[in-house]
Amino acid sequence: MKKTIAVVAGDGIGPEIVSEALKVLKKVETKFGHEFVIEERLVGGAAYDTAGECLPMETLETCKKADAVLLGAVGGPKYDALPGPKRPEKALLGLRSGLGLFCNLRPATVWAPLKESSPLKSEIIGEGLDILVVRELTGGVYFGEHKRADDGQSASDIMAYSIPEIERIAKMAFEAAMKRGKKVTSVDKANVLETSRLWRETVNKVALDYPEVTLEHMYVDNAAMQLVRAPQKFDVLLTENMFGDILSDEASQITGSIGMLPSASLRLDGFGMYEPIHGSAPDIAGKGIANPIATILSVAMMLKYSFGLENEAKSIENAVLSVLESGARTADLGGTLSCSEITSLILAAL
Repeated sequence: MKKTIAVVAGDGIGPEIVSEALKVLKKVETKFGHEFVIEERLVGGAAYDTAGECLPMETLETCKKADAVLLGAVGGPKYDALPGPKRPEKALLGLRSGLGLFCNLRPATVWAPLKESSPLKSEIIGEGLDILVVRELTGGVYFGEHKRADDGQSASDIMAYSIPEIERIAKMAFEAAMKRGKKVTSVDKANVLETSRLWRETVNKVALDYPEVTLEHMYVDNAAMQLVRAPQKFDVLLTENMFGDILSDEASQITGSIGMLPSASLRLDGFGMYEPIHGSAPDIAGKGIANPIATILSVAMMLKYSFGLENEAKSIENAVLSVLESGARTADLGGTLSCSEITSLILAAL
């Protein structure tokens, strides 16, 4: 198989963790007989420093022509003073909308060797906690109209959703549930928001096409509580954009380290952008101590979801598990291994 991958490492620890993940991708390429063509481009603050904008057209066009995108991280204190449209974080929204990536998959998995790293008691975590957050990515309040009154005394942000937008993300959640525990928890605030009432009505209609899947609705405030009180009750958690942003970060903390969690942003044809869920961590950038596993697992998600290479993806996951079972840890997990050292062990396990 030959595939082109646009690589946008970004800022902070982005270049370090992406570099390590590409070593793993190269190993898979050699072991399984594939060819991955890498096209590297600038994004975020790194692009602003060079081109004066955080998402240059060249970067977006390269991503559009590729078969998948691998992203590191964007942003940092250096760019905090930039006006809103110029901030590195805007590059993420530009990539998501420009590439039509409406579905964000964020697995929150407690790896058995890291169970004690979770801030929750072991009896609450249980055995094999595995939650998949399915977040709508291109609608809602983040993409609505943002206004500040002329006198500066008030502001408004519009949250809007259409039935087609809700239908397509709901279908992605139900399809995922069919391959997992066959349960979807749809999160909304239907007791207050009209968009949530439309959301709930539409999800109910989509559910009729998936009679094997159990559907429950939950208000977002209750979902936030249940994630720390009884996380085992969740399988697939379906949310709109802002709720998903918040709840997926909460779910990630249950696992013990944000440095372990990958994500995929997809569209209907399987094209996707893959990235670790953590930020650019400028405080440790350049020190070689960042945990690359979330980025390495993002590569595994790329192989699985965009390229259909399930065995290759599983081989990466098994290698990571093997290394963790050996007791190897980076600093965020209480260990002493560097970014490159943990990758070397994963490569050896592969």
